[in-house]
Amino acid sequence: MKIVINGGTGLIGSKTVGRLRSAGHDVVAASPQSGVNSVTGEGVADAMKGAQVIVDLSNSPSWEDAAVLEFFQKSTSNLLAAAMANNIKHYVALSVVGTDRLQASGYFVAKLAQETLIKKSGVPYTIVHATQFFDLLDFLVRSWGLGNKVVVPAALIQPIAPDDVADVMAEVALAAPRNSTLEIAGPERFHIRDLVVKYLAATGDDRVVEPSADAPYSGAKLEETTLVSDNNPRVGRIDFDQWFQSRTQAS
Repeated sequence: MKIVINGGTGLIGSKTVGRLRSAGHDVVAASPQSGVNSVTGEGVADAMKGAQVIVDLSNSPSWEDAAVLEFFQKSTSNLLAAAMANNIKHYVALSVVGTDRLQASGYFVAKLAQETLIKKSGVPYTIVHATQFFDLLDFLVRSWGLGNKVVVPAALIQPIAPDDVADVMAEVALAAPRNSTLEIAGPERFHIRDLVVKYLAATGDDRVVEPSADAPYSGAKLEETTLVSDNNPRVGRIDFDQWFQSRTQAS
């Protein structure tokens, strides 16, 4: 089977490409570096020729509201047009658990716009909603830092390891389209404060962690369960300690 992975050189994309190639499939790791730019459309038609599946793992280089909306609208529209022209049998996209609950955030407005384009296109699809990746922790802690303390949202989180996400993306790419959404999450649910305390301890950071109902996530205030799935999610196998150990070994 020929499968195009848009965003094929990124964190999830490179892992997904490796899994599908190991299974014997013809995989195009599409990215601007390889001459495939889904935003401008450059190289998209050629990459799609003869393919049966497109897996969209791309992400906007900018999270500014207008820029991220333009990215997902243009990229998704170009990919869908090429999918229709090449009779693609399955359009797989990665999105985020709670996207519809995070519409105060420009980034998640853009992700919902992406999902809507896919659902209305007529192309058979599966959208995978993942919880936050463990690898976002460093960025999130920096964004919540306030002097000698870290002020975090008073909410729950159930982070997932990128290897678990890639396993699911590869599996879904080879399966029949669901024409619906599949939710995936990590094996442990934390209060964000407890997870950040654990992460700071593991990294030797002695800052105090305080929960606050006013602390934002991607510009949006959170309810307790905004970021977690109660929709019978598929649960990953890699917990925080295993993820952190593998991260330390890799570095």
